Amino acid sequence: MVVIAAPAVAQEPRTLASELIAADRAFSNAGAKANIVDSISAMMTENAVMPTPKLDFAIGKSAIVEALKSNPANAAASAEWSPIRAGISADGTQGFTYGFMFIHDAGKPDRRAKYLAYWVKRPEGWRVAFYKRAGSADGDITTRVDPALPVEMVAPDPQRLQDNLVSLKAAEQAFSDRAQEIGVGPAFAEFGSEDAMNMGGGSDFTFGNTAIAKAAGEGNAAPITWGPDKGALVATSGDLGVTWGFIRAKEPKAGEPAAFPFFTVWRKAAPDQPWRYVAE
Repeated sequence: MVVIAAPAVAQEPRTLASELIAADRAFSNAGAKANIVDSISAMMTENAVMPTPKLDFAIGKSAIVEALKSNPANAAASAEWSPIRAGISADGTQGFTYGFMFIHDAGKPDRRAKYLAYWVKRPEGWRVAFYKRAGSADGDITTRVDPALPVEMVAPDPQRLQDNLVSLKAAEQAFSDRAQEIGVGPAFAEFGSEDAMNMGGGSDFTFGNTAIAKAAGEGNAAPITWGPDKGALVATSGDLGVTWGFIRAKEPKAGEPAAFPFFTVWRKAAPDQPWRYVAE
């Protein structure tokens, strides 16, 4: 009797998450020898997306390079970064990391930043499809968070892709719609996971849907609306994805922006569980 081996599925979840962390660190090690523009752009896919200080998106690697170059400090400074958490999709094709960056500029004190990266696995290895940074003031920071792992790995199934996209976009839109009914803070509590991360405004990230909701405010009136008006990217396994678009003020005030860009990483903790944001 001839035994035919089953098609190879992605490796054990924790091992794959460790490999993603290692890939992120490897780009940091290489980037420490270059300027920030070169070190960050080296990770990007050709169609990567990054919010910019101009409150829009840089779409594509060349646009991201130009956006980074628009800050003269990036050309002179170098950076190292360290991921504190990774998550992967059940089909092993997508993942996310977030952590802290340390910026070195000759003659100046080191600065710290926070970052969030959404990755796709390509033949040449893991590459970043969505990326953002924010400042991180002096203060205590988290050093490690357990990875976000699927219950089990599955083979990629492209036939499920369209249904997964529809499902993910609907979750993001439902999040905004619910905020109009119960307020932004309560909606953040309802649609977030217990292990969710928000970039926050302090030295560390804000962790957990309850703390994120408190920071978002408890008011019943939602002054903003949002949705995946720019699109979404999702794994064929339907358990990990990212939405992106604009948050819009319902009544813009003079001198304040009417809209600003966002992207949100979503995850299903198990196939029968709903979408919940896990990093934003």
